[in-house]
Parts: sequence; C-alpha cells; structure tokens
Amino acid sequence: MSDENEIETMINPHYPSNGSNLVDDKEEMEDGAVAISLTKKLQNPNNGEEEIKPKIVVIMGPTGSGKSKLAIDLATQFPIEIINADSMQVYHGLDVLTNKVTIFEQKGVPHHLLGTISPNVEFTSKDFRDAAIPLIKDIISRNHLPVIVGGSNFYLQALVSPFLFDDSVEELDEFCLTENSVDVANWKERQQYERGSSDYSHDHLRAVDPVAANRIHPNDHRKIRHYLEKFSLSGVLPSQLFQGKVTEKWGRLGGDSRYNCCFACVDAALPVLDQFVDQRVERMMEGGLLDEVYDIYRLNADYTRGLRQAIGVREFEDFLNAFISEVNNSSQEPASLTNVDFTIKQNLKEVLSSSNTPTRRLLDEAISKLKMNTRRLVRRQKRRINQLQTLFGWNIHFVDSTESLLGSSEDTWIAQVVEPVAKAISSFLDCDVTSVSDDADNAVVQKLDERDLWTQFKCEACSKVLRGAHEWEQHIQGRAHRKRIGKLKKRQSSFLTNVLKLPERDHLDSDV
Repeated sequence: MSDENEIETMINPHYPSNGSNLVDDKEEMEDGAVAISLTKKLQNPNNGEEEIKPKIVVIMGPTGSGKSKLAIDLATQFPIEIINADSMQVYHGLDVLTNKVTIFEQKGVPHHLLGTISPNVEFTSKDFRDAAIPLIKDIISRNHLPVIVGGSNFYLQALVSPFLFDDSVEELDEFCLTENSVDVANWKERQQYERGSSDYSHDHLRAVDPVAANRIHPNDHRKIRHYLEKFSLSGVLPSQLFQGKVTEKWGRLGGDSRYNCCFACVDAALPVLDQFVDQRVERMMEGGLLDEVYDIYRLNADYTRGLRQAIGVREFEDFLNAFISEVNNSSQEPASLTNVDFTIKQNLKEVLSSSNTPTRRLLDEAISKLKMNTRRLVRRQKRRINQLQTLFGWNIHFVDSTESLLGSSEDTWIAQVVEPVAKAISSFLDCDVTSVSDDADNAVVQKLDERDLWTQFKCEACSKVLRGAHEWEQHIQGRAHRKRIGKLKKRQSSFLTNVLKLPERDHLDSDV
C-alpha cells in the first residue's frame, strides 16, 4: 500500500472539514498526521512500563440534561463514534418513548447499540459490557475516539470497572465456582428453592435470604427475580456475594479500571429538569407515544424484562385496558383482531382531543404517572453518579445545562457545555494522566469493605426505608430530611408549649 493510500485510510470520513475538497497534498498529509497523532493518544503509550489502557470518553448525566446532543456536537471537534449506554434505548422499538436520537439528529455521527437489541430479551449490564468492549476496540482501530453516552449508570460501571454490584453473580463462571466451593450451609436452602423455583416473590426471597430481601424494595420484581435465579445457579446467597469474601475478591478488581476514561457529566437544576421532563412528555404524546405503547401492549404482561421495563409502558396499562374494552363494546363489526386493532388506532387521537370523560381521565392519570416516574428517575440517576464518584474516585468534569434548558441561545449551550467538555477531552488526549488518582484507586477496596450494603434503616420522620449505611448517611444529610426534621421540631415545640400552658395561672398566683 502506498503512503498516500495508507494515510487516506486513516482519515475519518465523519471528521468535520472546512467544506473544501481534500485534493491538496499538504492538506491530506496534515489530516493523516492528525489521524496518526490521535491513534497514539488513544493507545495511551507508556513506554511499556505497565499495561496500556485505551482512552475513551464517558458522557453521563440525568435524563433530559442534553447528553446525546453534547456527544453529537463534539463530533465537530473530534473524530468520534458513539456507543449508546441507555438501558432502554438499546432495544428496538419505542423510539418516541425512549427518546432515541433520530437519523437526522445524529448528523452522520456513527451510533452503536442504539435500537439493535430484541425488545423481548433481557440485556443486562454484563451483556452491555460484553457488547461494548469489542466495539471500542474496533472504533479505536479506525483511529476514532469512542464516546460512551447514557444515563444507565450500571452500564457505565460495568464497562469501566470489572466489579458489578448487582450482576456479580454472573461473574461466578469466570472464577470457576463449582459445587465443591459452595457453602454447604446454603445447599439445603438452594434445594428448597429449586423445588419451587417458579415463585419469584419478595416473600420467597425473604425466606431464602432475609438479609438480601431487606436490600430490595418489594416492588422491584426485576431484581428479586435476578437474585433468585442466580441463587439457583450458584447456591451462594446474594447477601454473601456482596458482603464478605466474594465482595473482597471482586473489590480488588473494582479499583482496576478497564480503560483510561475522561468522564463528563451534563447536569442541571432539579426544578428546570422537572419542567423540561414534563414538556418532553407532552411532546412525546404529540409525537405518537400512544401508538407505540399500544403496539407493545399485552394484557397482564411481564414488566420486569426487556423493553417493557421502560418508564411509560406500565403507566398506560389501566388506560389501555379501559379503552380497548370500550372500543370492543361499541364496535358493530366482528371482533376480529384486525378490526379491533384498526379501530383502536383510529380512535387514539380522538381520545387526546377529548375532555372530562372517564377514559380521558385515565389517560391524564397515566401521563401524570409518566411525568412523576421520570422525575424520580432523574433523582436516582443524580444519586447514582455521586455514589460512583465517591466509591471509585472518578474524576468527573461537571457542566451545567440549566440555562440552555431554560431556552437560552445555542451560543450559551456551546459556551457553557460543549466548549468546557471539548477542552477537557483535548487535555485528556494530550497527556497520560489517568482519570482515577492512585489514592482513589487504592482506597476502592477499603470503601467496598466498609460500605454496608444490606442493613435496613427506617427514617420515621420521612417515612422512608433506606438500604445500606451509605444511603442512610446521604439521606440524613439531605436537604429534604433536614427540612422535615426542622418542621417536626417546630411542631413538637409548639405542642409542648400548648400542653404546658396553665390556663388557671392567674387564679393560682392569687391563691399563693
């Protein structure tokens, strides 16, 4: 291969140009030099002194903050390819509900793991890791920069660190766990579980492992099923997996990051994110969300696996049950599936334009639930990012998109979000400094050992159940808890004042 052809293969076809044709030899050589330089930076050369860790960029943040837009905008400055790390956007279908970036919005930037997984399978954190690792290798081989984008923080953790909090059982085969290594004391419980393994209830988990049951909310059916299935396969209690010798073993792996990462987090003020989420749901309704949910709707469906876990599917179940029954009862045509389906599709838009009917009220309730649960997701994502930063010592570059979400100009978005992240990435590519400090790396094992994952705490003041000392400490230090305690103290003080008040005081004083 000639030098010119070799250089040409290094040029990223998606890398932005000034609009002119690359016909000048000097320009071609310059672009080739850029590609060669980028290759060296991505490979993170270190003179063979230690294992080479490829460089990647990770963009995280709560839903609605602008992660996908930022990643695409970065393509104007870097030759990037994007790997989607949103646990619902990986599935095929529900493009409106899951807010997938459209082909037009992608602006020619290659996207991977976006709408490529069957909606009926369970795509776990381990599955994402196993799919993303070869993708990253291929992207770097093309002299492009891998950019991981998503709000599913367990996906990000699974990729960056070999340690998986909730998918650790799936790693047992890699540690050659055999029946001989299973704790004999657990074998009786395992045999009892296998005889009734179709029961995936919280009560069943409590009977098998009460410590683990305290960790999981009774309505978290997905995680309950996950723990029971893996217990059946391994014979190791979930609570012993995450606390004790197994955790200690994997804790040593936790600090050994798989990649040299540049972490960027797009965030915004909660009130602004809440408002943006509500507005986005309204746009989704106008964009055909109801049609999508109806297409995936099944009576008494399993909402713990695949795409049906997405926020916005289960919320519409009551509405669709009532609406379909209403259509069936009013239809004069034979109740064939084809006729019913066609009639429902024709009438869904009419429901949106109606008002003050029982069906419309059910629809409004579903929309309100979708907004509320999405706002709750935003808060969980924010908490999870803080936990990852605390536990693994990730050096995260935070940028604030509040003003942009409030409707400021595109210049504001570029100045406050795109440019700071681009600057951080440039510095990251130009130096060999890792994204996790040595002190933080060495402290991971100690943090994992000290972190109490399983003890259940109850806050009587807030009527909340917290699982693990870490969550408890975060809760009692939170603004909402302190505000609640302040109100209770004020109310108690007022109550005591009224109780101790002596209405006959003047009379008693005169007797004295």
